[in-house]
This record gives sequence, structure tokens and C-alpha cells, in this order.
Amino acid sequence: MSHQNISRRTVLRAGGVAGLASATGLSATPAAAVPAAATPAAGALAGGTKGPRIVDLGPAVAQFALMSAVLVGDTVYIGSRNIDPVQIIAVHLPTQKVVARTELATGHSIQALVADDTGRYLYAGILQKASGEQPNLYRWDLKTPGRQARPIGRIADRDVRALAVAPDGVLYAVGGGSSTAPALWEYDPAVGEVRNVGTPDPKVTLARAVAAGATHAFFGAGTTFNGGGDTSKAALYAYDRSAGTFTSIVPAEMRRDPSIRDLAVLGDTLAVSTAGSVEDAKVALMDLDDLSSYKIATSVGKVAKSFTTIGDTVYYANETGLLGYRPSTNTITPVDFEGPDLGEIWGVDSRAGRAVVTSAYGFVAQIDPGKKTAAITDLGKAGAPRAAQTVMGIAAGGGHVYVGGNATIARHTPAGGKVVNLRAPGEAKDSIVVDRILYTGQYNSQGIWRYHPRTGEIGQAARFPAEQNRPLDVTFDDDTGLVLAGVQADTEGGGALWTYHPRSGRSRHFANPIDELQCVRGIAGKAGVAYLGGDNTAATGPRSTVVAFDPGAGKELWRIDPGQSAGVAALAVRGRHLYGLSRKGGLFVIDILARTVVHRADVSSVSNGFAAMVTNRGVVYGVSDTTVFRFHPRTFALSVVVADTDGGWYSGSHIANDEHGRLYTMRGRNLIQISDRPRY
Repeated sequence: MSHQNISRRTVLRAGGVAGLASATGLSATPAAAVPAAATPAAGALAGGTKGPRIVDLGPAVAQFALMSAVLVGDTVYIGSRNIDPVQIIAVHLPTQKVVARTELATGHSIQALVADDTGRYLYAGILQKASGEQPNLYRWDLKTPGRQARPIGRIADRDVRALAVAPDGVLYAVGGGSSTAPALWEYDPAVGEVRNVGTPDPKVTLARAVAAGATHAFFGAGTTFNGGGDTSKAALYAYDRSAGTFTSIVPAEMRRDPSIRDLAVLGDTLAVSTAGSVEDAKVALMDLDDLSSYKIATSVGKVAKSFTTIGDTVYYANETGLLGYRPSTNTITPVDFEGPDLGEIWGVDSRAGRAVVTSAYGFVAQIDPGKKTAAITDLGKAGAPRAAQTVMGIAAGGGHVYVGGNATIARHTPAGGKVVNLRAPGEAKDSIVVDRILYTGQYNSQGIWRYHPRTGEIGQAARFPAEQNRPLDVTFDDDTGLVLAGVQADTEGGGALWTYHPRSGRSRHFANPIDELQCVRGIAGKAGVAYLGGDNTAATGPRSTVVAFDPGAGKELWRIDPGQSAGVAALAVRGRHLYGLSRKGGLFVIDILARTVVHRADVSSVSNGFAAMVTNRGVVYGVSDTTVFRFHPRTFALSVVVADTDGGWYSGSHIANDEHGRLYTMRGRNLIQISDRPRY
């Protein structure tokens, strides 16, 4: 990830700010201010400098972030996301109060929550950074006051993505994140053990859907990450609980979609949805007595999840709202109501004729579809705890520093010590400030968004093909006036280059500018050339290819293999040199005039994995999960600037600079400002 020093405009490099969304969905909420404190740098430095001055700006993003919700009686149970400790809160709707809370000992987020039919036991499954012997399944006894959630075991897949309980109390779980294909897992409370009942499709990359009835459990999976090659598309299997066998039941109309997104048993019907990519998502209602008999309709948007019923209508969520599916007419329409933008939704249930919708913005909305009204329970006012969150990235410019969390951008104003949380859905994986306006590469399939801090306006600036869904790196070329974004296509493989011209509003995209396997993970721009760094997530094939691309003419100029064993993590340009870091800690420097590699080094002692770079005051700086470092502009020798940062990153480290040459990154879950003046 890169940024060049630019004199003609205020242009500042950013890293993955999370969560810009709709123009109607922005709100500002004051965040808790933390006094700044100057601290010395860690470790000795090379380069003849006295050492950087570090100012601790306090928690980067503080909120109660969430990733799951389920209604039990009059209480919504909500699972946290990327805060420590991992926890579940219980929000009583009649009183609008948090009435209970429990902590889980492992993981970073809870995506899966389900209650058994008796309403006594609530099960939770966690997401975690690494596999191991630690538990990833928990049970909370809701009928015993004061009882805390306890581990019940683990599925061998790293992450638990979905849970379902059969009428007889047997729990089923699915997930992924391991090197092997995801399996269907079963926990029988009477036996007290978790067992693998089978892997029905060895070519799927992730399972995010499970449902359970009296005789069958249902396994939904597909390709959500690392697509391309021979990976499977949407996969749906019925597991005969007595015979222990799997049968493929995926509707023909869904087979081209990337994956099954959600499943639910609704009476005598199995509700099924897909995740959209090239096409919109689909929803099917299958007869449990005859699974070959079903109704199917094309949804609105790329997401369809969290089913419930009210009367004769099935309600569920898409990217930003609530939809209703009427089987009698086989039609799907958005649900209109007077109330706030819902943003990303992590739970849809029904209560007293109203849809109970839990928003990542931090509220529960009880929506009456007939009256078109909504009653709102704000989680902060209800007593949900605030905590420092792991973050997406950082952008700096115009007197502000932006730090992204889930559904939130924390806007820090260091001069006054003020922090304001901006409500914004989704995840801005990377971003840049141009003329004080923030431009983001917006996940998932949201293109480029912009935010104007003076007016508070926020919205989509440019739309691109939906399969180009995951922006990775954003930079700016002052000579062309173009915002440049490197992109990964999760489900299809490969990637893209996006371009956007802020002044004209013109946008273009170039699919697979490196090849069909490599995404564009690193990007740098200078003098009308976009330098693209490739990363191949597949086990075989080329990786770390660097391509010089002319975005105006839409053509490749040249390419080079820098000889790395892993894909490119970041790029930056200084003068005639293009610096690159690989995901295994390889440094390479390319002379862009001679078109040859002039330097290689092993810097894995400070950078091993995702990284970012920025050119600041004529020096290239880098950041990893552990260290801030820089390279000598003539010898390329490495110097440590700040050691042992242990950055609280959600999806890779980031570093940004402002117009005064100050650097911003993370130390722990706090935002820090670094003033460094090496004497080279």
C-alpha cells in the first residue's frame, strides 16, 4: 500500500477505513475522548535521528460492535464483533435495557447464535485468528440467573459461521477457515461430544448456512473466498440424520451462484438463499416433504440472509435493508417504513406482528410492515458496553484522522482531542484524502465512496462490476488526477484495477490486469503509470508479479517478476524506485526507468504477512503487525522506528501521513501519531 508526496494537492495516503455507506445513513456521535500523551519510541534507530516523537491519541474506535443476534421471547441476544472481551448481551425490548451479559474465553467475534426450542439454552460459535485445541462452541443457560456461558467443545474448522438446533435439541454447526473443506458438525447434549458427520463437497471454501429439522439437517456452502480454478459454486445438501448420508438438493437455478448464504426451517418449508456476485442473490422456498418442489425468485442486491415469517410473508435482510417475499405471488419487494437507515443487518426475527431487526449501527428496530412504523432501541442507551475495536485502516488529512471499524468511522481531530463516530455501513478497505475529501474502496461490491467532512455528505462515487467485490489498496496519481484502487474478486478469482477522476466523475475498470489468478493487492501511482502488485491466493500459479499499467490508455506497459516466494503485500514509489514488500517479508526495489530489480533483502524480522507502505518526507516507511520501520533512500537499509506495536488490526496493517508529514498507525488498539525526522 502506498502514497507519494504530492505538492500540488493535499493528498494523503490512507489504509482501509471501514464502513462508508449510503447518503442517508450518516450520523455523528461523540466518542469518548482520551487525553493524548507523548511517549518515546521503542528500540534504537539508525540514520542519525534522535528518535521519533510519539503521541498516543487513545482508542482508535470505541463502540459495541456486533455480528449476530437472535430473539428469545422478549429479549434479543447480541454477539459482539472485534472487541475484547468477546461477549453476548441480552437486550429486553419492553424495558429497552441490557439485562444480562456473558463473556466468552476465546475468539474475536460471534457470528453464530441460536436458541433451542425450549428457550433455555443459547448456543454461540466464535470466529478466531488461528486453529488450535481451544473451544469454539459455547452454551449459555438462560433460565439460571447469574449463569455464564460455558464451552461445550470445538469443531475442527477454525471458525463457526452458522448454528442450528433440531427439535430434539441436537446442535448442528458449520464454518471454515481451515486448510481442508468445511464439514457438518453435530453436538448431542445427551452425549456431550462434538462429532464430524461428513464433508459433502471437498471443493467448497466456506460453509455459512445450516438448518435442522426432525429428520434432516441441511448444509449450505460454496466459494466465498479464494475463488477461481475448480472451486465449487453454491452447494446445498440434505443430511439424513438416521442414515448418516448426504444428498445434493441445490435448485438448478442456484447452481451458478457463488454460495448458499443462509438456510432456515420455517414450518414445513426450507428457506434457502444464495450470495450474489455477477447476478443478484436468489431466494427459494422448498417443501420439506418433497425437496424437489420449490418456489424461487431473484432477490434485490447481492445479500439475502436471516429469515423470519409474519403472516404469509417471509422477511429477510439484504445489504442495507429489509425485504419481503410473498410466496403467493412469488415476488420480492423492499419493506418501506418511517425510520433510520438499517445499514448492515445481523438478525431478523418476528415479535407480535413486527420484524425485529438488529443493525450493525448499534440499534434494534421493531418494524411494523403494515403501519410502516419502527420503534428503535439504541444499544448504547440501553447499556451496551463500549470497547476498543480492532480496525480496518487509517486516513489522514485536512486536520482529521479517520479510523475505520465495523459500520463506523471514528473521525479524530488531534488538535482539539475530539473524536466523533460517523455511522457508515460496510467496510472501506482502503482510502485516500484528496482536497480534504475522503475516497474509499468499499467492501462488499460497493465500488468507490466519498465523504465530505465539511458538509457531512456521503455516498457512492463510482460503481463497478459486483464480482470485483474486495478493494485492497487505494492511492492517487497527481499527474492524472486519478484515484486508483486495486481489487480482489473473492468468488471468481483474479482482480481488477479501478480508476476514478474526482473532478470529472469519470470511472473505469480493468478486470484481471495481471492475470486470471492474481488480485491487485498493492498499488502505487506516479506520472500517469499505475504500478500493480499481484497476489495469488491459490496454492499454485504465478504470484508477486508487478505490472506497470497506463490507466489512461487502458494498456499494460511492462511487467516484471521480482522473484518472491509470496504475493505482494504493498508498494510505494520514491523517485525512480518502486519499493515492494512480499507477504513473507521480502523487500524488493525496482528501478522503474531501467525496468529491473536493483535490490532484494529479507526483512521478515519486522514484516511477515500483510503490510503497508507510505512515502513521507522523501522516505519510504512501512508498517506490519509488530513494527513501524523505514528504508534508507540510497542504500535501502532497514531501520526500526517503533517496535512492538502489536497493532489492533482487523484486516492487515496500515499507515497514513498528513500534510505536515506526521504518520499515523496503531499501537495495540490505540491510534498513535509519529513525528520522525531522519537525517539521511
